[in-house]
Amino acid sequence: MEANLRWSLVTAIAPIAWGTNYYVTREFLPAGHALYGAAFRALPAGLLLLAVRREPPRGSWWWKSLLLGFLNMSAFFALIYVAAQRLPTSAASTVMATAPLMMMLFAWALIAERPGPRQLAGAGLGVAGVSLMLLTGAVPMDPVGVLASVAAMAMSSFGYVLAKRWSPEVDVLASTAWQLLGGGLLLLPFAVAVEGSPPALDPSELLGFAYVAVVATAVAFAAWFTGLRRLPAATVGLLGLLNPVTGVLLGTAIAGETLTLRQICGLLLTLTGILLGRRGGFLTARDGRNSAGSN
Repeated sequence: MEANLRWSLVTAIAPIAWGTNYYVTREFLPAGHALYGAAFRALPAGLLLLAVRREPPRGSWWWKSLLLGFLNMSAFFALIYVAAQRLPTSAASTVMATAPLMMMLFAWALIAERPGPRQLAGAGLGVAGVSLMLLTGAVPMDPVGVLASVAAMAMSSFGYVLAKRWSPEVDVLASTAWQLLGGGLLLLPFAVAVEGSPPALDPSELLGFAYVAVVATAVAFAAWFTGLRRLPAATVGLLGLLNPVTGVLLGTAIAGETLTLRQICGLLLTLTGILLGRRGGFLTARDGRNSAGSN
């Protein structure tokens, strides 16, 4: 239990950092440069982690890094950048909170982790809380921003579970660095073709990208993939609900966004879902067979 709590706290660093990323992107980073913005986020973070763990990819990890980099980094970062520019901080972060259910489905299919009743109930409460926060905001929802968030959630959920399936093969910091570098390199030619020359950045934008690359990317993804290696995917997905909680509270405290009574109820439901689901277990396919044999 102590080890589980420790790794849960480590994993929680990621969604809290990601919750702050929406505000920083919306307030400090240049609009209209989603591809360059994603590349500027991924490449420095990957180089930083590679400097910490200097281990090149070997064997099948050359193509696995590119695939995971596309799912978890390049496409994900570009879509999140679009969402953060087109949606309020609270709305952009709460759309992503539907990820626990998606991760549970992928984990069941790919790595035979069947979520327990508490985790399903926790995810259900989280989705209910998300719905209250998302559907009652004071700012109208931009459909392009919502679609970008949904696509980012689905792709990254699949990529996270796939990374967990392959994670025992390599060091977690090295694999995270390769994903970031692979994703960033995949983005560059598309950024040049679609957006032309890279944007000129002023000091505040440079500081914004520095925060996003170091805190919301290098540190956050290292914590996230460490948690995926140590905890069930469903548990990690539920901890991801701290993302919208952070986004809503930050948007209210700093960005001046309105927090309605229904959004407060949504926050409480979301936190209840995290606590309920984190205490639940999960069943593997082997557990199910053993249980069936004992009945």
